[in-house]
Amino acid sequence: MKRICIIGISGKLGQYMAEHALSLGYEVNGVCRPESAHKLVRFGDRIKLFPGRTDSRPTIARAVRGCDGVLTVLAPWGVENYASGTARAVLDNADNGARLIFSCGWHITRDGRDRYPLKLRTFVAVFGKVARWLRFVDLEDQVRATDMIFSSDRLWTVVRGSDLEEGESEGLPVWSRHVGDPVLASNLTRRTDFALFMVHALTDDRLIHEAPAIVGRSSSSARKHADRAATVPA
Repeated sequence: MKRICIIGISGKLGQYMAEHALSLGYEVNGVCRPESAHKLVRFGDRIKLFPGRTDSRPTIARAVRGCDGVLTVLAPWGVENYASGTARAVLDNADNGARLIFSCGWHITRDGRDRYPLKLRTFVAVFGKVARWLRFVDLEDQVRATDMIFSSDRLWTVVRGSDLEEGESEGLPVWSRHVGDPVLASNLTRRTDFALFMVHALTDDRLIHEAPAIVGRSSSSARKHADRAATVPA
């Protein structure tokens, strides 16, 4: 795998993904809104930028052409199906055989077997309604986006992130197939390690057609259940 595309490269997660990918020798294409392109000046000519909305099919088609993998931030901004439009553009335009890695939060479920803590259930219920009423965020559109991905026969992985914090890398996060696993209880991951896991998923065939929920390797729950973590796919 030599060339990848990062959809949403100007955000914090996207920039961390670019750093990890470049350090591993990947050629990096990137898509971001034109008004956010200035955030990427430090990368210079080490990345090839395609300015445009991440749900723009023409922009995505140009950016992903010839890429072996695509890393996509499924941002739920607005109420115009931004996340599902982005997912559809990637699924429809990525090269055959490309690895497609998507990011979202723990609130997404693939099979309904996740067990969410009360704090997260309350946040999704309250924030989701208020944010949609304010036309700021549509969490339900993220659900539509991931349902679309789950039904696809493309080589996808949906990485579900916990709460995020800044800080030095702690290494590749631990993961489980279902929220509610004790190993995930700390609900905290370094943002740079979320990005590291996304890049790692490009070449880990064990993650094809998986929706791993991740937590920091050095979090208290990961350390407490270190013996169990060895049995969790990772």
